Order: sequence, then structure tokens, then C-alpha cells
Amino acid sequence: MRAEPIRTERFDLEPLRVDHAEEMARLLDDEALHRFIGGRPDSLVELRARYARQVGGRSPDGKELWLNWVIRDRVSARPIGTVQAAVRDDPAGTLADVAWVVGTQSQGQGVARESATAMVSWLRQQGVDGVAAYIHPEHNASMAVARAIGLTPTDRVVEGEVEWRSG
Repeated sequence: MRAEPIRTERFDLEPLRVDHAEEMARLLDDEALHRFIGGRPDSLVELRARYARQVGGRSPDGKELWLNWVIRDRVSARPIGTVQAAVRDDPAGTLADVAWVVGTQSQGQGVARESATAMVSWLRQQGVDGVAAYIHPEHNASMAVARAIGLTPTDRVVEGEVEWRSG
């Protein structure tokens, strides 16, 4: 399985490339994006290095398949966020841990919901059996996206984030 272009009603999800770092660095250089996930924005050099690892398509131990997309607004042609999936074998079948990040200027417009829905639909078409996301318990917007893609919260907490899973 490899990330393929995905088209939604308003956005193009482009498989991640290292050269996306140039335009994504400006979008992601925003402390507000780290409110719930902690840390700090990556420098351009760090972002290039991270993207180089991610486009390799596998975790260092080889157990996860990494799929990453840049969300591009079709009207303005500018990048507005990312969606990603880490796919692995699980006792219940093939599981994808999914996540999304949307630049602050584009938040509240349904970008994450539309993009994550399209990504999960594509993952299901590729044979993924289950989907999970890990969400800070105060991140209401991400909880709404999780519900929209069919996830429900579990009792499991990992590093302060609640695990949400498909039924």
C-alpha cells in the first residue's frame, strides 16, 4: 500500500514529498498548533528530515507502514494541513492510527473532517479493518473529527491522550 492522490469536494490530498517542507514550514511554524500535542514547531531543516523519514514509508522497526498527505485547497492552491496514517497488523486485523493537522487560518471550516473522512474511506478501500486516533481530552475539534469518521472514545489513555477507535 502506498499513499495515492485523494480528491475531496474541496481539497486535493497529495502524497507527501520532501519538497513539501518548503511551503509546509510556514504553515506549521505556529505555536498554537502545539497547544494539545506539546513540543514546538520544527525548523525547515528538521521538517525536511522528518519528511524524508516519512516518505520512506516504513517505521524504523519495519512494523508500520507510513502514509502521509498534504491537504491542498483546490481554489487557492495553497497547502492548509496534513493527514496521516500509520498502518500495522493488529490482533483484530489491519489497524491504521490516523491523525490530522490543519493550519490555524483554515480551522473551523471542516477541513480536517472532510480530509480525514476521505483518507479513512481510502484506507478502508485498501483493506484496513480498524481505525484509531489519539486525542487530547480537551481538544474538542479533534473529538468532533473523530466522531465524524466513525470513532468512539475508549477507556485507554496513552501519554495523556484518549484512544478513539472504530466500532
